[in-house]
Amino acid sequence: MVTVNGENCQLDGLDVLTMLSQKGYALTRVVTELNGQIVPKAAYEKTILNSGDVVEVVSFVGGG
Repeated sequence: MVTVNGENCQLDGLDVLTMLSQKGYALTRVVTELNGQIVPKAAYEKTILNSGDVVEVVSFVGGG
């Protein structure tokens, strides 16, 4: 199990890019943290999620 924003999910073996796409995140408006470390967007495809990982996804919303 991987924890994403406090929710346990069966995402073991997926890369960060696939996980974000499956969860419906707009890739241009998020920052992703894996086990306390920010994952650079260039590394999303190479970063594989493993059981026990904790992911936090922060979405940016424009406003005025």
